[in-house]
Amino acid sequence: MPKSQTKYIDAYVLVVPKDKVAQYKKVAKQGGDLWIKHGALAYKECMGDDLSPDMGGFPYLQFPKMAKAKPDETVWYSFIEYKSKAHRDQVNKKVMKEMEKQHKDKPDHMDDMPFDSKRMAYGGFKVVVSC
Repeated sequence: MPKSQTKYIDAYVLVVPKDKVAQYKKVAKQGGDLWIKHGALAYKECMGDDLSPDMGGFPYLQFPKMAKAKPDETVWYSFIEYKSKAHRDQVNKKVMKEMEKQHKDKPDHMDDMPFDSKRMAYGGFKVVVSC
């Protein structure tokens, strides 16, 4: 299925301490492999690069401020593409089942993540314009 036919995405915004970027990239790669294995169309992890661009006086909230990022943190925007919301639900069910098996002996595994999960924003989005 061509990317232009993506109908649904899950999106995340989170902050990662700069000294944990390498560790986060490893965790993200494992996550991406897992989502693709279970049917996601694409998985992208994007580290902020130009987060204070000049928009010609247009008022907007910059990602670092929105995410309450500290100077020693990076802002990430990540997304997973699906055929539909139903497809997302099917894929996520499989992913969560596998993750439960992988972490059955460590229910508090989120505490070991290289980011603060309490400062992560997440949501599902229906694609309404695709060029």
